[in-house]
Amino acid sequence: MENTVIYDSDLHFEHKQWKRELEFWQDELKTFKHRLSELIGRYEDQEVLAKLEHFQNEFILHGSIIEELEETIDEHESNMAEHSKVGEEALDVALVNKHVEFRKKMETQRQIYADLKKNFYEFLTEYWT
Repeated sequence: MENTVIYDSDLHFEHKQWKRELEFWQDELKTFKHRLSELIGRYEDQEVLAKLEHFQNEFILHGSIIEELEETIDEHESNMAEHSKVGEEALDVALVNKHVEFRKKMETQRQIYADLKKNFYEFLTEYWT
């Protein structure tokens, strides 16, 4: 990557994609939380209620992670804007490396979220009658 020039517009495009993905996850979490509230009133079994509480906690945690990811994207966008103001359209290696690290975080979070959804759907299949 030493001789590669990375432009703000390249990274900005990916940021926009990530923001849309995070917004979609937030919307999904609202739906999942609504489903949980419907189920809470239907069951008295402590085992089922414990599973509902587990998913509730996971959804809250994931919501917080989404907020952190959005803040990181916003910070990176601000940093890029500062570079642009002073006429630097290409970012330095350190900033690009941070972007690549963040990309890995997004990929990891994507898998964690997919697993959470899968587990929740399996739970719904078992208890949603």
